[in-house]
This record gives sequence, structure tokens and C-alpha cells, in this order.
Amino acid sequence: MSAVADKKDNGIVLTEAQKRARRGRSIAIAVTLATLVVLFYVITLVKGPGLLNRPL
Repeated sequence: MSAVADKKDNGIVLTEAQKRARRGRSIAIAVTLATLVVLFYVITLVKGPGLLNRPL
């Protein structure tokens, strides 16, 4: 085993407040991403199949 593997270093340990803040940011990012996906889907449906009919 290497010296690095033998170390029992847990790295950075977050406090409960930091964990809550991280979770809140993750949820905000997920909601924003889901909103964008739905928005793009709705826009695509509204534009319809005419989206592919472009003049030559």
C-alpha cells in the first residue's frame, strides 16, 4: 500500500450549515435546469414541424 492510502485523512469536513447551503444550491441548480429543459421542449412544440422547413 502506498503512503497516501495509509493516511486516514477525511479531507474537508463540512458543518451542518454548509451542508444545508450546498443542498440548497444543488436544488436551485436542478430546478433551473429542469425549467430550461421544459422551456426548450415547449418552444420546440410551439414552433412545430415547420422548424425543419427552411428555405434553400
